Amino acid sequence: MATREELIEKTRGWFTGRLPEDLFDGAPEVTVDREEITVIGRIPEPAYAEGASEAEKAATIEGRIKEFRERTRDARMAVARDAEHKFGRKVSWGVRCGDQGRLFTHLSVPVMTRLKQPERALLDTLVDGGVARSRSEALAWCVRLVEKHAGDWVGDLRDAMRKVEEVREAGPDRESGDADADADAGA
Repeated sequence: MATREELIEKTRGWFTGRLPEDLFDGAPEVTVDREEITVIGRIPEPAYAEGASEAEKAATIEGRIKEFRERTRDARMAVARDAEHKFGRKVSWGVRCGDQGRLFTHLSVPVMTRLKQPERALLDTLVDGGVARSRSEALAWCVRLVEKHAGDWVGDLRDAMRKVEEVREAGPDRESGDADADADAGA
């Protein structure tokens, strides 16, 4: 069985090889989870009028992103169909242009959780305060806040999880094959 890192590398390699060569500047960023593959590529920054303001530059980039999305839709959909068949996950797309990034599509997947009353009260406070429209949206807001403020810690945790996966894959059961299972079964 492939490790999570091997799955990500295989998926990234497949997309890098399968995408039309001129679609993005360089290899895309590919993120994989249980339900979705997100592909984000860099596109060339447009030329600006001399002396363009920051607002004009932002509008120019926004226009370039919209043009790219419309022009490449058929090609991206063809790749997505192939990938969804191959990997069994939905494909979402996005781009980076200049200092802006935009996701075109992405899944919103329900996640069940059990919360005690003080935790539910916190979510209700966010809803009552107008920060979120529902408990679900408030919980998503909390997750984004943790992601923003605990980035290094979360990165360290993911690195540690990769190391645990490597150790698990190199465990004694992997090298001996199924010899012990065959012996137990009387083979």
